[in-house]
Amino acid sequence: MHIAHTALWTRDLEAASLFWRDYFGAEVGEPYHSQRRAGFVSRFVTLPGGGAKIELMTGPWIEATPAADHVGWDHIAVSLGDAGAVDRLAERCRTNGLLVSPPRMTGDGFYEAVIAMPDGTPIEVTS
Repeated sequence: MHIAHTALWTRDLEAASLFWRDYFGAEVGEPYHSQRRAGFVSRFVTLPGGGAKIELMTGPWIEATPAADHVGWDHIAVSLGDAGAVDRLAERCRTNGLLVSPPRMTGDGFYEAVIAMPDGTPIEVTS
């Protein structure tokens, strides 16, 4: 058993797709336009090396600013393989205004940084 994919809403599907391509080297699929739900568009991104699939979804009903805390998924964590990779991506994100929390060793034993997609969605990057 494994998770087939995870999905997240975004206001800007193109910016989200470019973020995953440019920062993680993900392969971005073609847009899917629902014929049943007017305005719904999604794209799948696949992480390198047979990694996880993420469905990026948008629609005109999505609010620009999500509530800070709410019931449901909070973030996704992507393992980059080593601390150096975390440091490099964190620095790149800092330069581009996307670093939320710099690299650190967490109390539960992870070396991680928190970055944000262009719409503010948090992503933990771990070693």
